[in-house]
Amino acid sequence: MAKLTLGYKASAEQFAPRDLLEFGIAAEKNGFDSVVVSDHYQPWNHTDGHAPHSFTWLAALGQKTSSVKLGTSVVTPTFRYHPAIIAQTMGTLDQLSPGRVFLGIGTGEALNEVAVLDIKWPGFKERFGRLRESIELMRQLWTEDHVSYQGEYYRTRDATVYDKPTGTMPLYIAGAGASAAKLAGRVAEGFICTSGKAWDLYTETLLPGVKEGAAAAGRDYDSIEKMIEMKVSYDTDKARALEDTRLWAALALTPEQKVQTEDPREMERLAREMPIEQAASRWIVSDDPDEQVERIKPYIDLGFTHLVFHAPGLDQVRFIEQYGRDVLPKLRALAG
Repeated sequence: MAKLTLGYKASAEQFAPRDLLEFGIAAEKNGFDSVVVSDHYQPWNHTDGHAPHSFTWLAALGQKTSSVKLGTSVVTPTFRYHPAIIAQTMGTLDQLSPGRVFLGIGTGEALNEVAVLDIKWPGFKERFGRLRESIELMRQLWTEDHVSYQGEYYRTRDATVYDKPTGTMPLYIAGAGASAAKLAGRVAEGFICTSGKAWDLYTETLLPGVKEGAAAAGRDYDSIEKMIEMKVSYDTDKARALEDTRLWAALALTPEQKVQTEDPREMERLAREMPIEQAASRWIVSDDPDEQVERIKPYIDLGFTHLVFHAPGLDQVRFIEQYGRDVLPKLRALAG
C-alpha cells in the first residue's frame, strides 16, 4: 500500500482567521501532514459565516509551522483572480515556505465569483476552457520570463514572475466529473475530490478518468497524487458527532443547487430546511476509531493517497487532538 499523507481541512467558511491559525498549528502538533484551505469570497452560511483570503492566511500559517504541507483546496484562478496573479502569489508563498506549498484549483462556483464581478455565471464549457488556459499560463510564468500568452480568455505581454517557486509547483485539479479527472491525469501533479458521494463516481468516472488522462499523455498514473477530502465527524460522544454535521448541511445539497446559488442567505435557507439525517449523509459519523478506519479503508484501497479530514464541529481543537490520538496512528499502521 502506498504511503499515506494525512491532512487537516481548515474550514475557512466557518471560523475567523485567527482561530484557523490556532487549528493549523494544532494540526501540525498532533500529527497531521498537511493543512489545506478553500478560497471563498462568500461562505455557505451568511449567519456567523467567514471568508478570509486563503493566500494571506496560508502565508501566516507557513510562518507559524515548520513541516506541514500547505495548499488550497480549492481556488478558482479564472474569474476574480487572473491566473498571472495566482502564479505570482504561489511563487511568493513558496519563497516564504520553500517546498511546502501546492496549488489546488477548480472551475469555480457562482457563490464566489458573481458577487465580485456581476456576471452571468457561464456554463461548464467556458469555465473548463478558462481552467485549461490558466494552467498553461501559470506554468509558463513559473518557468519562463517575458511571457506573451495569447489565449481565448487570457493574454499577457512580456510578463515575468520575478519571485518564482523554488522548484516545481505541485498543481492539483479538483473536480466531480470525467473532464476534470482526465485533465488532472494529463497535466497535474494531483487530483482532488470529496468523499461521501455515490461509489461508482469514484470507481467508474473519477479515478478511471485520471488514469485515462495519464495514459493519453504518457504519464505514470501512480505518480499522480489522489487527494480526497474525507468528511468525518468523530467524537467520543456520538450524539455530539451527529449534531455537529448540522453546521455543514449545505454539503448535502444537490450539485446544481450548490453551483448555481449566488447568495449565501439562500444557501443557508436551503440547508436549514434539511433534516439531520440528510445533513449527516455526507459524513462518516462515529465515536469508534476502528469504525472510522473501516469506513475510510475502501477509499485507500481505491488508490487515494492523500486524505484530508474535514470535521464539521465548532470545537476543532477537540477534534484535532482526538483524531490525532485515536485514528491517525491506526491509518498509518494500516498503510504500513
